[in-house]
Amino acid sequence: MTVIRNNSISGINSITAQSNSLNFYDTSGNTLSIGASVTGDITGNVTGNVTGNVNAGVGGSITVGNSVITSTSISIGTTDTAGRNAGVGTAAGTLIYNSTTASIEAYGPGGWTNVSTLEPFSATGGTEDTSGRSGYKVHTFTSPGSLVVSGPATECEILVVAGGGGGGAIYGGGGGAGGFRTATIPLSPGTYPVTVGGGGAGGVPPSPTGAGGNGSDSIFSTITSTGGGGGACSNTSSASDLGQDAGSGGSGGGGSGWRSTYPNFSGNALGTGNTPPTSPPQGNDGGSSGPVNDDSAACGGGGGAGSVGGNAPLDTGGAGGSGAPSSITGSDVTYAGGGGGTGRPGAGGTGGSGGGGNGARPAAATAGTTNLGGGGGGGGNASPSDGAAGGSGIVIIAYPTA
Repeated sequence: MTVIRNNSISGINSITAQSNSLNFYDTSGNTLSIGASVTGDITGNVTGNVTGNVNAGVGGSITVGNSVITSTSISIGTTDTAGRNAGVGTAAGTLIYNSTTASIEAYGPGGWTNVSTLEPFSATGGTEDTSGRSGYKVHTFTSPGSLVVSGPATECEILVVAGGGGGGAIYGGGGGAGGFRTATIPLSPGTYPVTVGGGGAGGVPPSPTGAGGNGSDSIFSTITSTGGGGGACSNTSSASDLGQDAGSGGSGGGGSGWRSTYPNFSGNALGTGNTPPTSPPQGNDGGSSGPVNDDSAACGGGGGAGSVGGNAPLDTGGAGGSGAPSSITGSDVTYAGGGGGTGRPGAGGTGGSGGGGNGARPAAATAGTTNLGGGGGGGGNASPSDGAAGGSGIVIIAYPTA
């Protein structure tokens, strides 16, 4: 055995080990770690770990046991099942060629897997489309169902929109849009239930039952989008009952107004959006009602995924908050717009982009758009004074096919 005792080595063009091994020690007899680079060919055995960069050069190779690394390829060598079980480490990512099974195998959280026969990621469920978005498969759920996944875990894009809230009756505020949430999450093999929220019912007189109903939640995997809040409704019985608070939810419903002999009434509290809170927010607040006198009362618009509901001016209904866009299907679509509040004596507020319904006056209130999660429009004071229903939600999953 050849021994070299020193703290540094330089000027070596090559090291050739014949029958003996070559070891390096410091002056105290400890194994020496060489910080400097060693340039040149090393022929023979190197026992122990090599830490740092190893450049075999073009045409060169590094051989460890029966595994070989060259500049253009990697040979992982051969073993059999018995050898694998007896002598191969089980660090995640380890690769071998198993001569017993005649296949390449990889070690992962589930143990050894036959890599050469792994099936690609695939899923079934909902309405399936492979042409709308180049290189992707898209699953659209407009009603409850399940997504059944097979193959290795794969990152998938998710859109979950809840049902919109219904508009309030009798000087009703607009319904809030359903919660709007997006995410990219890994999906492993298994069955994933899908819940698609329905829209809230429009408010129906007589008060105090005339507030719009909240929309229902939409759920996929770990993502829950909350139904939109129903719009508020005025009450005709007494000054203390002049209205109900707008509902809270993904987006809040709009506050209601009242034309009456109660000049000090200033409208109902608006609904709070992003309830429960998520990051980024799933919705926005509703708008407040306008100032009230004997000749006018107008109601706030419901909040949308993109903006708050409009506050009502003196006699015109507040507009619904705008929705939020998504191109998960390959087309740009706006979802979750708030419903418009009714006006008095002016026009009702327009629904927000993304399926929000219009507030009453001069025509009846209109419903939120189905499968966009829009809020319903608020009802007026004259027949029909009903609030309009919110639109149902939607769940969409997309993943690359390559």
